[in-house]
Amino acid sequence: MFASIFSTSAPVDPTAPNLHPVSSAFKDNELFGKLEPNDTKWLCAGGFVTETQTFYVSADDGTWVMCQVIHSAVGVWYPTIQFVFKLYNPTTNETIWKSINVNNFVTPPQGLDKRSSKADEFSITYKYTPGSDRPESYTIRANLAADLQLSFDLSRPASVPGYKIGQGPKGGYTYFGPDPAKAEGYVVHRFWPHLMAEGHVIHAGKAVTLRGPGMFVHAIQGMRPNLVASAWNFANFQSEQHGGVSAIQMEFKTCDTHGKKGAGSGGVWVNVGSLVVAGKLASVTAETKWPDEELLDNAVISRATHLKPVFDPATSYKQPSAILFQWQGRSLIADSPGALAAKLHVDVGDVENPKGLIEKVDVLAEIPYVIKVAVNYVAGTKPYIYQWNNPTTLSITGPDSLVPGLSKGLEITGTLFNEATFIS
Repeated sequence: MFASIFSTSAPVDPTAPNLHPVSSAFKDNELFGKLEPNDTKWLCAGGFVTETQTFYVSADDGTWVMCQVIHSAVGVWYPTIQFVFKLYNPTTNETIWKSINVNNFVTPPQGLDKRSSKADEFSITYKYTPGSDRPESYTIRANLAADLQLSFDLSRPASVPGYKIGQGPKGGYTYFGPDPAKAEGYVVHRFWPHLMAEGHVIHAGKAVTLRGPGMFVHAIQGMRPNLVASAWNFANFQSEQHGGVSAIQMEFKTCDTHGKKGAGSGGVWVNVGSLVVAGKLASVTAETKWPDEELLDNAVISRATHLKPVFDPATSYKQPSAILFQWQGRSLIADSPGALAAKLHVDVGDVENPKGLIEKVDVLAEIPYVIKVAVNYVAGTKPYIYQWNNPTTLSITGPDSLVPGLSKGLEITGTLFNEATFIS
């Protein structure tokens, strides 16, 4: 593993592709890959590997919640495991944030498999109930400080299976390097695009009960984060209208080092996403944007476009003033054949007048010291994550057999949590 991570040797043909994006690896009718049990088990690999399990909740009262476990390995050092919790209440503008390095991390806990984990400060327990309306669930219990405890139950509806892009063991993977079989690194995402959550948070002696839809993603970056991408976009739209609607996207832009024609041809956008409509996984999308190639009006569209960027002196990056997210793909529902398309335009304001801005996260200020040194030394950059949470509207069309009137277009009101990450 170390040989592949630190390797700088060029391929025989220096202009050969050294990026193999998952968004180009499968045909349009092969994008849906059902998750297998091993897909969401903790890998806990060594070398330079960052692995996360992240749960998002968009509560009925507008409160946004994130619970995340980060397993970070850096070379020969012992892995660092963090538990990150964040809550944002747009009504009160209250933000609760806690990030701790946990002790005695174990996966699997006794009697469970590696989809579950625990440490002194938390437990995440996976449960499988075949044949039920909610066949899979996670229970999160955490005691993060004397004044902060949380408890959540998150369950996946049977009609919304978890997915990755593409079937089989290679589904979900983007490979870096000239030979995917001997990859220099990789990125993989596995999703539950729509779940239902119930729970409570006890903070400063006050208990708050929360309920609402959300999503779950298990992600692994099998190389140094600064070598994977120069930028990321993430969108998580959730609504309980029409039996449950979600629209999610995960997108990254490679560094110049990896592209269709080898080193120096990068800056490739890799985007994956999905649409849940009427409480059913309706479509899975994936699209690649190669440098200097125009995006066409293809049968499958999966795009995030920054609009009206403005310079932010606090971060030295150009933040968008608005973002357009687009989805288009074939229906996965047998009795509702056809195509689905959706657009979501969110106004996030400018530097002086932000809209729904939770935080500008200084990444290097929050990650463990060893990882900070490794990333900053190699990259010489200061990555920031813009986080927004806004009520918004998803415009969507599709078969009327899925939702009456969908062919003429419906406006779905819900909540969008989105991130824009700048690394270099």
